[in-house]
Amino acid sequence: MPASPGSSCPPLRTWGEGDRTVLLVHGLSSASTSFVRLGPALAARGYRVLAPDLPGHGRSSRLESYTLGAEADALAAAAPGPYTVAVGHSLGGRLLFMARDRIRAARYVYLDPAWGPAPDESVAAGLRAQTRWDLDTLAAANPRWHPDALAAKLAALRRWDTATLDASLGSPGVTPEPADAPSLVLLADPSLTVPDALARRLPGLGYTVRTVPGAGHVLHHDDLDGTLRGMADWL
Repeated sequence: MPASPGSSCPPLRTWGEGDRTVLLVHGLSSASTSFVRLGPALAARGYRVLAPDLPGHGRSSRLESYTLGAEADALAAAAPGPYTVAVGHSLGGRLLFMARDRIRAARYVYLDPAWGPAPDESVAAGLRAQTRWDLDTLAAANPRWHPDALAAKLAALRRWDTATLDASLGSPGVTPEPADAPSLVLLADPSLTVPDALARRLPGLGYTVRTVPGAGHVLHHDDLDGTLRGMADWL
């Protein structure tokens, strides 16, 4: 499935050939290869799995300037629905939420989405510094990650346009609306991207909220089995 004309996202990475479809949207500084293990795991469950590279990430082109709106538009243009399930991690969860009326999934899963206030400049500087990490440094920071996940992340960091941080800095975060489709928010333990006060509000708006015990922000790398268990009834 090629990207639409004018879209900054490239053709979608795919796994599987099932009749049911899953969209996977990666987070900041990663790429579609962030799903190097989750994608095949879902394909083994009978899904056709599709994942784009967001603007400034992976194989995608760069933008002259980045805004969350422009990135959400690029996602919607590159990955028009409908889908059986749409899954977004971190920034991908923010953009998926913004573009859900165009993605048109029957169900949504937000993996520790970036719905809270944006990181400040000191946090952003730390993220930029990761582009200079080597494999040993990355592995030391993420001891639970599979070697394939580490290799994918290192390659993504090498290609990441750190100017994408400009879109998030200063953002006040998401004000969730009532869920308009079955929606699961699966959180890290603890979550640094969904404040406790926001997490407590979500069930009243129709969201199912769960935690993957002991998992860090990249749930599907820290605990793939726990992530799959947490979203099992959404698949």
